[in-house]
Amino acid sequence: MKRELADKIISIILFLIIIGIFSVLIVFSIIALQEFGSKEENLEFIETAGDIENTTNEEKTVEDDIETPAIVQNPISSIERNNQNTSNNYSNVQVDKYFYNQLEEESRIIYRAFESNKEQMKTGTYQIELGTSFSDLLSQSNGQEQLGEYYQSAIEAYIYDNAEVFYLSPRKMYLNIETTTRGENSTYNVFINSGNESNYLTDEFQSKEQIDQAVSQIEQVKNQILQNKTGNTFEDIKMVHDYLIDTISYDSSLSKTNIYNVYGALINRECVCEGYARAFKYLLDKLDIPCVMVIGTGTNSQGETENHAWNYVQLNGIWYAVDTTWDDPIVVGGGTASEESRYKYFLVGKEIIDQDHKSSGQFTEGGKVFSYPDISNTSYSI
Repeated sequence: MKRELADKIISIILFLIIIGIFSVLIVFSIIALQEFGSKEENLEFIETAGDIENTTNEEKTVEDDIETPAIVQNPISSIERNNQNTSNNYSNVQVDKYFYNQLEEESRIIYRAFESNKEQMKTGTYQIELGTSFSDLLSQSNGQEQLGEYYQSAIEAYIYDNAEVFYLSPRKMYLNIETTTRGENSTYNVFINSGNESNYLTDEFQSKEQIDQAVSQIEQVKNQILQNKTGNTFEDIKMVHDYLIDTISYDSSLSKTNIYNVYGALINRECVCEGYARAFKYLLDKLDIPCVMVIGTGTNSQGETENHAWNYVQLNGIWYAVDTTWDDPIVVGGGTASEESRYKYFLVGKEIIDQDHKSSGQFTEGGKVFSYPDISNTSYSI
C-alpha cells in the first residue's frame, strides 16, 4: 500500500516537472519572437517627371500620372540582415550640383548613395545600402511618410542634375525598410533595390554591357563636339546650341525609343524637347558651364499650352534661358528655319521667355518645389 502511494507521488512530481519545462520553453519562445520579430516595408517610387513629353509648334503631348511613393508592407523570413548596425551616410562623397544643394540632409544622404554607387547601379540589380541612418526619423509616428518624401526629392534631384544617367527607371526602384524590435526598442535598416522587378533599368538598356556601350558612344560624340571648344563661354554655348539644332530631328510621332534622353539626342539624333534639354545640359556640364534643366509648360503659336522642357545657362555670372527645341522648329512644307528663328530663344531674358514659357519647380505632384536661377530681365546682347 505504501509502495503504491509512493509511486503515485513520484508520478505526480514527474508530471509537474514536465509541465514546468514546457512552460519555460513557451516563455522563451515568446521572448525570442519579440526580440527578433522583423518586417520589411517597400516604398515604391512611382515615375518622376523625367518622362514628360514636350512641345514644339506641331506636337501633341501626353503627361504620365505622377504620384508620391506608396508604402507596401511585406513580411520577411530571414532576420540575418537585421543584426547589422550600420550607418551608411556617405559623408565622404562630395557633391556640388544645383538641385542637390536645395535638398534637406536626409535627401542628400540618399542622393550621395546614388552618386557613390553610380557604376554598380548599371547592373540594375545592385542593392544600395543606407544602413541605420534613418532610425531616429523612422521611430517617429510619421517617419515612414517623411522618409518617402525625402527619397522622392533625392531621386528627382539626381535625375535632373545628372543628364548622363539615362538608363535608370525610377518607377522600378524601391525603398525598403527592415524593422528589428528588441523589447521596446526598434532599429531600422534601409536599402534600395528593384523590389519584385527584374531590375531598375529602362526597357531600352537591360544590361551593364549595353549601358557601357551606349555610354562609350555618347562620349565619342561628346569628344567630337568639344574638340571645337574655344574657351570663350559665349562661343562654346553657341557651338553646343548650333550642333543640337543642326543634327537633331524632332520626333513628332512620340513613338521612338530614347526620345527623352541624351542617348536619343546624340546617338539616334531624334528626340522630343526633354532630349534636347538633357543633351544641352550634358554637353555644357562637360564644358564646366553652369546649366540647369527647366520643366514647365510652353504655349505655342497656335495658342496650345503643353508640357515642355528647356534650359537656363550662366554667362558672365548672369543666367539666361535657352530653348534648343523651339530654335529647331518644324517647318511646314519642308525647308530650313530662318536665321532669326534659329536664335529666337538663345540666351534670352524674362522679357522673351516669360511670354510663352512657364516654369514649374515641382517635378511630381505633391513633391518638393525646387527653385530655378533668377534669370536676367533682358536678353544677352549678341
